[in-house]
Amino acid sequence: MKSYPTIEDIIGSTPLVRLQRLPGDVGEPRGNVILAKLEGHNPAGSVKDRAALSMILQAEARGDIRPGDTLIEATSGNTGIALAMAAAVRGYRMVLIMPDNSTQERCAAMTAYGAELILTPSQGGGMEYARDLALRMQSEGKGKVLDQFSNADNPRAHYETTGPEIWTQTEGGITHFVSAMGTTGTIMGVGSYLRERNPAVRIIGAQPAEGAHIPGIRKWPEAYQPSIYDPAGVDAFEPITQEQAETMARRLAAEEGIFGGISSAGAAVAALRVAAEVRDATIVFIVCDRGDRYLSSGVFN
Repeated sequence: MKSYPTIEDIIGSTPLVRLQRLPGDVGEPRGNVILAKLEGHNPAGSVKDRAALSMILQAEARGDIRPGDTLIEATSGNTGIALAMAAAVRGYRMVLIMPDNSTQERCAAMTAYGAELILTPSQGGGMEYARDLALRMQSEGKGKVLDQFSNADNPRAHYETTGPEIWTQTEGGITHFVSAMGTTGTIMGVGSYLRERNPAVRIIGAQPAEGAHIPGIRKWPEAYQPSIYDPAGVDAFEPITQEQAETMARRLAAEEGIFGGISSAGAAVAALRVAAEVRDATIVFIVCDRGDRYLSSGVFN
């Protein structure tokens, strides 16, 4: 009998495409190529599919969880959707805790996969409160928290898959890697792999400018800093304003045909800034999800 892939088997191996119009004078005239890694092509629509499956599979392998158990996670969106998908495939009950200012599309996607959704007041602590609640529920015996913020299987997924893909797709020519910073799993895992292959590769993190509230880009209070994050793994940071990210999201769609989310656009802004400062560079940035899960926010109106 012919063997066919499952949903799990098609996570990863996402396309890497060249920006054609947006770079302008900072692109070909300077010898630069700017490449977008299209993580929205994953089955649940984001880069978080990789980490979600990794965290579940590795926990299973250690005997920490088994099908039928209840998993709990605090999320701002993409990890929750990815975990809901992976939990459905692997046979777990999924409880997701999320601030109530998340878009309708993200909430609907989670419940479509069968997850139970707990919304917390965005003005009463936001993600920090959601993380605390998840841990409290675990201490009360209500389920197991995978904890994307401290779980080494999060960056491990990107060290083992995303990083090698980018290295292969650029034939080892990548000079700069740019990523939004949320849990920091992507930038930690990919950056670690790329630096092992070539220590000269520069790792650039997109962070929110003062007052910006960009889904997927965070600057955590010290007490909530993800423990998987190592400051030594990032060479430079680019502050991204709300207006810059939202404008770039519209431009990516209208000028490049890349319909990505707001944090993806923030990474694009950072990548173009890098291009303006260098020559003969191969710059890769992560388009971490799809823009259709932000339609109700009005960003694309």
